[in-house]
Amino acid sequence: MATWNSRGLRGSGLEDLINRTNETYENSNLCLIQKIPTPITPVDINHKTRQITLAYFDKKSTVDYIGAVQGIPVCFDAKECKTDTFPLQNVHEHQVNFMNSFETQKGVAFLLILFTNRNLFYYMRFEELKLFWERANSGGRKSIRFDELDEKYFFESKPGALVPYLDMLQIDLNNRDSDW
Repeated sequence: MATWNSRGLRGSGLEDLINRTNETYENSNLCLIQKIPTPITPVDINHKTRQITLAYFDKKSTVDYIGAVQGIPVCFDAKECKTDTFPLQNVHEHQVNFMNSFETQKGVAFLLILFTNRNLFYYMRFEELKLFWERANSGGRKSIRFDELDEKYFFESKPGALVPYLDMLQIDLNNRDSDW
């Protein structure tokens, strides 16, 4: 079992922005997206502060978010990157497997990556992630360079939505096969 520590909070800034965006989207009846908590078993609790000081992960989590957008099932994971190179080690095999199964069931899976050095978001379609994942597993590059990414899926915050990923989801849906 893995031990819980502060490393699990690395993306909490991005997750806070997404959570606030999801509240806005829900209040506008655009979608219902829920944050999936990572299942843990507390081992030691500071009873004065009521904070967990040691815990173990119960099992591997799937993705950070899951829900529906106008009747379309979606799931996604949020990642932050401080440089122009996104390490694939930040994505776990069980997440890729879950997203693959989700897409097989006619859902839409994707990553939301915040390039903090550029203050720029990227919507990575599962299809794109899968290509990079397979490249890495075939002995190729184990990271993704910024300049390898599809320009049309970069986006910034805008008034009313801190992480306006629904705009990118619409582009993704428009580019899928018509029989989807």
